Amino acid sequence: MEDFFGSILIFFTILLIRYFAIAGVFYAYYLRFNTSTKDKKILSRRPAKTGQIRKEIYWSIISSGIFALFGAVTYWLWANNLTGIYLDPLKFGYWYLPISLVLVLLVHETYYYWLHRAMHIPKIYKVVHKVHHQSLSPTPWTAFSFHPWESVLEAFILPIILVVIPVNIYVLLIYLFFMSLSSVINHLDIEIYPVYFRNSAFGKLWIDATHHHFHHKEFNTNYGLYFTFWDKIMGTESRKME
Repeated sequence: MEDFFGSILIFFTILLIRYFAIAGVFYAYYLRFNTSTKDKKILSRRPAKTGQIRKEIYWSIISSGIFALFGAVTYWLWANNLTGIYLDPLKFGYWYLPISLVLVLLVHETYYYWLHRAMHIPKIYKVVHKVHHQSLSPTPWTAFSFHPWESVLEAFILPIILVVIPVNIYVLLIYLFFMSLSSVINHLDIEIYPVYFRNSAFGKLWIDATHHHFHHKEFNTNYGLYFTFWDKIMGTESRKME
């Protein structure tokens, strides 16, 4: 049991460092922009509520603790040979590495889209998701600003994925870093992707700060996590994206 709590502490420390490092770098970039310049990259006014960033960091620290718990559970499962996590990249061949990454992305995307829609059911929203939407104008610190129930629901899927899908440890580490980076970029409220990319076939399937900006403004559109395809299929993509 001591080893388990030790694992939680280690994961918690790593997650906090990751959060403050990535969000901090992008927040420095965020501060460079002034809404008075009317730069088209800026998507909305700066937060009107005093203390918003402080609250975002507070909830994010709690979320990191919950994510650390699930990280420790996943580590315990791996230590007892109950996951598909493997160390040798050659076990399934190098060709499988990108395929496994895509599989994890698609499964996580599907789970999150439908979870996100469920969290917008009024009775569930008030208990689970309202904390995140208190950030009407997102900042990089909003990325992990969740109520504990939402953190549990969001973290729940990853151990299941790793039990079912074989994933190399290096692919997993890349995915975890990418997951944090993507969340911070999507909450940056400044569009950093170039126009040519956003207008490309792949770019139109990729969620960016603009896409998620409209979710925070409209509440009932743009539920996706990484990709727009579920929003397109289900007709929940904002008309302002057309």
